[in-house]
Amino acid sequence: MDRVVLLLLLCVAPLVRGYPTGLVTDSCVNMLPNHSGHSPQTKPAPFTVMMDRSSYKLGDQVKDNSKSLCISATVTLQAPAPLTFRGFLLEAREVGGLSPVGSFSLISTDAQLLTCSQKSNSAVAHNSGNIKTSIQVKWTPDASGNANNIQFHATFVQDFNTFWVVTSPALTFANGVAGGPTTLTTSTTTIQQFTPPSLVQQTSISSANCSISKVCFSQPSNCDPANGDCYFMSALMVSGEAIRYEMKGPSNGYIAFGLSDDQKMGNDDIYICGIDGNGIVGVQHAISTGRTYPTILPLGNVSNITASVQNGVISCSFTSMNIISLTRTAGFSNAYYLLFVHGPSSNGKIQIHTETFISTKTINISDPGVVQDEGVPSIVKAHGALMLIAWMTLGSLGMMVARYLKKTAKGKKVIGKDVWFVVHVGVMILTVAATIIAFILIFSYEQQWSGGVHPVLGCLVMILSFLQPIMALLRCAPQHPRRFLFNWSHALNALVIKVLAVAAIFTGLQYLDSTTDQWLVKVMGGMVGWEALFFILLDVQSRCMVNRTDTLDLTAMTNEGLLVALFFLGNFAFLVALLVGIGSS
Repeated sequence: MDRVVLLLLLCVAPLVRGYPTGLVTDSCVNMLPNHSGHSPQTKPAPFTVMMDRSSYKLGDQVKDNSKSLCISATVTLQAPAPLTFRGFLLEAREVGGLSPVGSFSLISTDAQLLTCSQKSNSAVAHNSGNIKTSIQVKWTPDASGNANNIQFHATFVQDFNTFWVVTSPALTFANGVAGGPTTLTTSTTTIQQFTPPSLVQQTSISSANCSISKVCFSQPSNCDPANGDCYFMSALMVSGEAIRYEMKGPSNGYIAFGLSDDQKMGNDDIYICGIDGNGIVGVQHAISTGRTYPTILPLGNVSNITASVQNGVISCSFTSMNIISLTRTAGFSNAYYLLFVHGPSSNGKIQIHTETFISTKTINISDPGVVQDEGVPSIVKAHGALMLIAWMTLGSLGMMVARYLKKTAKGKKVIGKDVWFVVHVGVMILTVAATIIAFILIFSYEQQWSGGVHPVLGCLVMILSFLQPIMALLRCAPQHPRRFLFNWSHALNALVIKVLAVAAIFTGLQYLDSTTDQWLVKVMGGMVGWEALFFILLDVQSRCMVNRTDTLDLTAMTNEGLLVALFFLGNFAFLVALLVGIGSS
């Protein structure tokens, strides 16, 4: 029996350890429980912060034993049935501030007052680990000092591993009568401060005053966000500490912009406007540290959020007093590159973006201007062009010469070798060399592994291409009884490389092509179809001539030569079209 009791105690230990007494003054600044190894939840918070007014004012000062009393607000922390929470921490702060303001007084018995930042009664926390469904307290503003908008910051702890950090919209300061009752539902998770599209104030985003009072960035550069068929964002400095951001664009998941020290993904201060699993739009703050899922941050000092989705077009506007803070720089007065991305989401969690737009130069938000999109970097274009030339023209020539043109140059030699063999080896060396150069270029640009199918396909092409000449050097003599093993393995490896290269080029062109109809991908499809047609025609021609002995060489040379010439005439036209498209992407 004692062993059973001990086992049960060990099983429930994670639920009761921590700070059940609520003495959590170490969490006053970051609002995070000191639960080692655990982070706030990244799904919408189910809890609400309710206040009996939307604004406050300093009341008439009344003498009471030399103390000043001011009008107070009732704040309620609420869990929706059947959910509960065990622990909590509540503070009031000025918008943009880190220190607590005002003081609390208790109504609920499951709460206790704390001293944060050496200010008495400036925070409220739980006094036991009991299950709670609702906590109610009163907040009174300071009798003196600056009267600014304030926000309530609350941490809800459901169990040892599960907690949320919530920031409410602002409680505004008004010189007149304080506002009436209001309910503010907040969340600092994957999609924050959700409001049903039918109830939200519809965002009105336009390009008016671009380069006059606000910074604008769009794709294409002449974008009119009112049409909803392009991607647009703007930043307006409304005060020395607040920026009004706007973003809009078509997407089935999310749109997002980031401020970065460079033109690469990683070390970016990001704001995401996305749709959750219920079709609700909200704003999320994050920081990216590389080509992985970004680190979700508390929404922080963000207010006046309006968000909507209409006909597949997502719109968001909000005012942020969060400092722009990156690894190397911080502050509004610094210059940053602008990045804009969009992509799908799954149950409110963003997936890898499908398209990226990057500014050509750094911008200072306090210095309005229209920011130009850099488009695809030149080194990426060079990578794509080399891979296209290597495997859709040079590689195709090498394969055709080896398979179909051996007999047309029978007996003709150059430097002691058959002409077809010299041409095949020379062309394939150029193909492998172009592949290696393209591989080095893209890795020197990225300087790290990037996710997705394209780099995996590219690496496989590189490895197998490097293996092909090694196999050729180790081949046995033509008269060797096992020569057929080399012939089949060499041909099969070439076919696999060709298929992987075509797939890699398709996925690469999807990244390079920013047009709505993806015309580069369609042209590539036509090029592949053209090549497949001529391989079939040449194969039929070869089989038809195999049993003929009269005028074999002349007939084969004429027919196969014409087919190859016609193939490369069309191949060249497709190649030029694709190279022009890559250059202008």
